[in-house]
Amino acid sequence: MNWITNYVRPRINSIFSRREVPENLWSKCDSCGTMLFHRELSDNLNVCTTCGHHMAISPRDRFLGLFDGGIFTEVPVPAPIADPLQFRDQKKYPERMKAAQKKTSETEAMLVVVGDIGRTPIVAAAQDFSFMGGSMGMYVGNAIIAAAERAVKLERPLILFSAAGGARMQEGILSLMQMPRTTVAVQMLKEANLPYIVVLTHPTTGGVTASYAMLGDVHIAEPNALICFAGPRVIEQTIREQLPEGFQRAEYLLDHGMLDRVTPRTKLRQELITITRMLLNLPPEIKGDLPPPTDAAGSGTKAQKDLASSSESKQA
Repeated sequence: MNWITNYVRPRINSIFSRREVPENLWSKCDSCGTMLFHRELSDNLNVCTTCGHHMAISPRDRFLGLFDGGIFTEVPVPAPIADPLQFRDQKKYPERMKAAQKKTSETEAMLVVVGDIGRTPIVAAAQDFSFMGGSMGMYVGNAIIAAAERAVKLERPLILFSAAGGARMQEGILSLMQMPRTTVAVQMLKEANLPYIVVLTHPTTGGVTASYAMLGDVHIAEPNALICFAGPRVIEQTIREQLPEGFQRAEYLLDHGMLDRVTPRTKLRQELITITRMLLNLPPEIKGDLPPPTDAAGSGTKAQKDLASSSESKQA
């Protein structure tokens, strides 16, 4: 009995109580196929360490890497009427909502928060593409209005991260109504002389692109993000022609004057700090954060020197 008690029984217990190894320890890069350890991927803000491909990131994870110390406070958003059209396709709209909430652990497709970046207080909003494609419905409209109102009340800039497939078809015309509503919300910021910075992430399409996503004072995009109203496949089927390589991608739009910057996610925080403080007429957070001004001795960039010499020649 001692042999059974002291050896066999503990072995049986250890076998049945053995912890299962989690299946989500590794993620595969959508671009190069490299297997990435989840902690390494998270530390790099869901950017592939091999090829630099920007994978999807949730609003909360994005904000943890954006705000000082990962500290932010969520702003409440008024809840709209649930299923106003009693819409049903293959599933009822409420069933789709419950599935999206279970998948993302979020109430809806946008999160609004307040916090500090580089010791600068801001209001931020981010869409979650994992929640029904980040589609713009009444809740998203309410969220942007809540973000704008909070920014005006606190006299803070608003930074918005867009990621959406367009308007939410389950809400019909009520979804399309959010385009003018959010446009008015952005106008509130402009009338209050508050900066509105938009970071366009992959993908930003449809009615979102036709409204608040392209109304910023500064437009920054993540590398290779698809930014468009109608997608390239729809355009090719309509005009029956092959589109240029990289058409409607962030770099293409930057080359054609639609964007101000294309910035990797790992460098985005510092870029936003620099631009925000510049727009607020605040001193740089760190030395060398802003380019040096041109002086009489001729310091500054080549473009600044050329501009100065051109002005002097005109005056002469």
